[in-house]
Amino acid sequence: MYDLIIIGSGPAGLSAAVYAKRAGLSTLVLEKNPMSGGQVLNTYEVDNYLGMPGINGFDLGMQFREHADRLGVEFVEADVRGIGTCNGFHIVKTARHTFRARAIIIAAGAAHRKLAVPGEERLAGRGISYCATCDGAFFRGKTVAVIGGGDVAVEDAIFLARSCKKVYVVHRREELRAAKILQNKLFSLPNVEMVWNCTVSEIEGGEQVTGIVLWDRKEEERRQLAVDGVFIAVGIVPNTKAFLDVAPTDENGYLEAGEDCRTSVPGIFAAGDIRTKRLRQIVTAVSDGANAVASVQEYLM
Repeated sequence: MYDLIIIGSGPAGLSAAVYAKRAGLSTLVLEKNPMSGGQVLNTYEVDNYLGMPGINGFDLGMQFREHADRLGVEFVEADVRGIGTCNGFHIVKTARHTFRARAIIIAAGAAHRKLAVPGEERLAGRGISYCATCDGAFFRGKTVAVIGGGDVAVEDAIFLARSCKKVYVVHRREELRAAKILQNKLFSLPNVEMVWNCTVSEIEGGEQVTGIVLWDRKEEERRQLAVDGVFIAVGIVPNTKAFLDVAPTDENGYLEAGEDCRTSVPGIFAAGDIRTKRLRQIVTAVSDGANAVASVQEYLM
């Protein structure tokens, strides 16, 4: 029996673990992956986390985990299958074990959204990637396309432009959604070409990606673009599959919870990218971890 079980050990989960341990709560963190850190592990450079400009995302994630380890936080590698209740306590079910707690913070994060077009599933890992910092080195000197128009897509394109011969940025609108400072940097790169008003309708290739088929929304015609790789950065989807019957979600599948991280279910809290919020950044995830534990303490009292 624990006071608190935290599901997930990205920035939100690790922040919650640190605050919970310092509050004297008996705490268990469940993480399905072999390594803590969440999406930040795949970020080449983090330039907007206060006091740590330019830090490597992997290093930042490791520092978060080391902080929790120094406090003696208990971690178990397990894939959570569901949450139930029994005699007023919450039951967390995993593939091999069942754990009990008085309160639960769900900080399971989010995953990369897919295009859901022909060729995507078949060529995944064979020229299609969702992580430029993970796979960019395989495309040195080659031509690639980045799909998306937000911060992640632009950051990926900037990173890839350092080693790729040519980088196309394909966006369905006439302007990007990314931060202005990132846009200015992107537009200054000589080997980056913008492909506006286009969506990907198919990814082509046999054993490897050879190109993409685009639908030009403005000209209303199909276009083909020869590329060696495709990096997809069109947003994220919350990892709420195991929690859909636990607490209400919004129309996009995010757990409904405010800044205090309380869901409508007593004793169940949501923190980080998995909850409804305007901004999903490392700093807001870390903030959620602290807020969630404050709410847990109030609930337990």
